[in-house]
Amino acid sequence: MPESTTPPSLPPFPPDALGITSTIPLEVPLAASRRVIDLNNLFVRSADPSWFIRRAEAEGFPRTCCSWIRGLYGLLRTAGIEGAIFVTGGDCSNTHAMMETLLPALRTVFTFSFPVPPAREALHLELERFAAAFGTTLAAAEAMSRRLAPIRAALAELDRLTWQELRVTGAENHQWLVSASDFGGDPDTFARDLERFLATARARPARRPALRLGVLGVPPIMTDLHIFLEARGAAVVYNEIPRQFAMLDDQPAATLTDRYLAYTYPYGVGPRVTDIRREVERRRLDGLIHYTQAFCHRQIHDIVFRRELAIPMLTIEGEAPGPCDPRTRLRLESFLEILHERQG
Repeated sequence: MPESTTPPSLPPFPPDALGITSTIPLEVPLAASRRVIDLNNLFVRSADPSWFIRRAEAEGFPRTCCSWIRGLYGLLRTAGIEGAIFVTGGDCSNTHAMMETLLPALRTVFTFSFPVPPAREALHLELERFAAAFGTTLAAAEAMSRRLAPIRAALAELDRLTWQELRVTGAENHQWLVSASDFGGDPDTFARDLERFLATARARPARRPALRLGVLGVPPIMTDLHIFLEARGAAVVYNEIPRQFAMLDDQPAATLTDRYLAYTYPYGVGPRVTDIRREVERRRLDGLIHYTQAFCHRQIHDIVFRRELAIPMLTIEGEAPGPCDPRTRLRLESFLEILHERQG
């Protein structure tokens, strides 16, 4: 067991809620009147996320397994969560094995699998199967999607205020967009809080950063990456994967099948490259930072990004939750200096 036997305090997990391991078509469980809570956010925002990682290791998880997976396992074993939805296709290659280790303790288990390669008919059938598992219909989930549309539109406005008007910081953008994976477990409260934040952000003066950056890759486990860059005159105006998680309504989708077919994250590197190229031009980026998670298969995508993206890029790696380590800070500072020199 971890050095301390007392886990960090967590907010009570609602008995009617289901934990999710990655972004899912949350319109389906919401249509079935089930609450959804993203376990990644619960894990990384806890007072001591490393405690859950140590618990997983104490129970046999290898240290060469991604910290996100170890953390989710430790959280599920600790927090009294009885139901979860696992993404078994199109996400982490270790999710299925983690699910199998947890099955004796979980009372309720659902799965969702994104078809790879992406195919409309296969995705539509998987959405119908998923809805049936919850005792609801795809039509009811479509109605829920229309109810959530104003929230996604407000998040699109937040994103625009980040890259176009520079009134929202990269850290704020990241936080709000990753929270859209579950709308904080309560879409109505999330919507009210978001509107209050937007009212405040619109009243701010526009910033004038020397550099405009994008961050590629899974959400960084580093807690201060955006703040570190911002303090050195570089604004992160593009958070690639968080923006995909939020499925903003600046990406029109007629149906749920369209929405989750346009979602690049599960479908490999090709759709991501297309999306990144478009956003690099639209947001007038000076450089990219590709965040990779230690022991994650998506690290290999760095080869493709370097071959296909004609823009300066720095690749960094994170392993455990916490601030950027000194070596990463030095590399970030050197990269910013190079970008400054390119500007003349």
